Amino acid sequence: MMVTMLTGALLATSAAADDSYGAALAEFQKASETQKFFDTAYGYAVFPTVGKGGIGIGAAYGKGRVYRGGVYTGNSTLTQLSIGFQLGGQAYSEIIFFKDAKSYNDFTSGSFEFGAQASAVAINVGANAQAGTTGNSAGAGQHGGNQSAKAAYINGMAVFTAAKGGLMFEAALAGQSFTYEQR
Repeated sequence: MMVTMLTGALLATSAAADDSYGAALAEFQKASETQKFFDTAYGYAVFPTVGKGGIGIGAAYGKGRVYRGGVYTGNSTLTQLSIGFQLGGQAYSEIIFFKDAKSYNDFTSGSFEFGAQASAVAINVGANAQAGTTGNSAGAGQHGGNQSAKAAYINGMAVFTAAKGGLMFEAALAGQSFTYEQR
């Protein structure tokens, strides 16, 4: 009886995790800004929920999955520690597109970190994501009151974020570190 309950709980947890990845991917696939990347990328990593917070010193954490050619190949963990002007907390989703095999291999080498030049494009993926999206990204801007998000591959990777809630005054990806474990 106890084994059956434990097995059921583990399967429910696994199903909930699968649902969060599927929901995040569906939201990113609906965004016009990411369409060309889904159509042409060698692979991508998706982090359904990244939690971030700080007062002077900040931290972020999220679990993700890595895909190559649409096939789930492994798991990744995102961590970030930052020092500087920041105040608040937020939750957001993040997707990283890999232009080619080299960028995919760099990311999946076991340990990868974004450099200082890395930036993300904040996109709106739903009505509740509109507040605070420009705070997510150094690449997003306002033009006539409309969100304008343009992205290009930098060192073979393009990064998009979508706010899920909260508000944080900080915009850098620098210091984001990733681990990778093959499936």
